[in-house]
Amino acid sequence: MELSGSSLFRALAEKMRWHQARQGVLAENIANADTPGYAERDLKAFSFDDQMKSLATVSMTATSPGQISISSGGVDGFGTESRSFEVSPSGNGVTVEDEMMKVAANDIDYQTVTALYTRSLRLIRTALGRIA
Repeated sequence: MELSGSSLFRALAEKMRWHQARQGVLAENIANADTPGYAERDLKAFSFDDQMKSLATVSMTATSPGQISISSGGVDGFGTESRSFEVSPSGNGVTVEDEMMKVAANDIDYQTVTALYTRSLRLIRTALGRIA
């Protein structure tokens, strides 16, 4: 069974990709802080609700008494599917201090999601009797 193919892990992986893409947009904002007429941009906010609606639901089917098989459709694994995220201009000039605060917050959020992904995977492997 591929553990990273579950809906939860795919949603967490997509959140990590969103943070990576946002880091790039914020870096562009900082790099163009002195460019005349440049308006800061940001990604559309990530929504786990929308993400979970777009992923296939898990269905359980008993193949024989005492056995349960778990199946889920869609993309399996981290990095298999690449989505582009909606970038929208904010209409304001770039303030380097504000952008640096966004970069720091984005980095902390990315580290949190990464830790949650890693620990969840380790927990499931431990529950299955595999050494993480």
